[in-house]
Amino acid sequence: MSKMWSLAAEDRVKLEREIGYVFREKDRLDRALTHASARTVKSSNYERLEFLGDRVLGLCVAELLFKRFGDADEGELSVRLNQLVSAESCAQVADAMNLHLYIRTGADVKKLTGKHMLNVRADVIESLIAAIYLDGGLEAARGFIARQWEARASRADGARRDAKTELQEWAHAKFGVTPNYRVDDRSGPDHDPRFTVTVDIAGTQPETGIDRSKRAAEQMAATKILEREGVWQKASAEIDGTV
Repeated sequence: MSKMWSLAAEDRVKLEREIGYVFREKDRLDRALTHASARTVKSSNYERLEFLGDRVLGLCVAELLFKRFGDADEGELSVRLNQLVSAESCAQVADAMNLHLYIRTGADVKKLTGKHMLNVRADVIESLIAAIYLDGGLEAARGFIARQWEARASRADGARRDAKTELQEWAHAKFGVTPNYRVDDRSGPDHDPRFTVTVDIAGTQPETGIDRSKRAAEQMAATKILEREGVWQKASAEIDGTV
């Protein structure tokens, strides 16, 4: 087992400037960027930080939405929250920061770009949030989240309904049938699984979604049909890259 990896001094300065926060304990940032595949010392990867960061992100985004949308009911707030803390949204934040340039993995860093490594980039954003929270407290984490998510929170497509529910109602109205979802594949290690799900509707072409959970992959597949058929407009910010 090798010793814990650390960022080069020049890269650390660049990344902390991008984050908008300077770490007091530098190893927290190193750990937040280290994937389990890097084979460093035990407990030096981001998996535990990801768990905490997910909760901090949810709290801060919920607070942001509660203040911004004073007239929204619980249902609308929940829809907006689910979209903003999704793997897609977290990966978009990571991509805007060029975070893939700093992530430590056991694979070529070039493979971190594109949709096929979306989950890794999303997980690192959550681990980074946890590292900021542990190092500087809730206010520091809240500041980072506000800078990265405030504009995204205002997007019109943030109030979309649940995609599976929307697709079912559309399919019933247009074809008189219920969408059928099937799992085509489950791959990847336990800490970073990938589910491939296809949704079929008699009378139209199927679509496939890939994500970290079966439900998320179903939602992605449903969203693709809704956007393709013009029921929904395409999201205003999409993740670039190839599968």
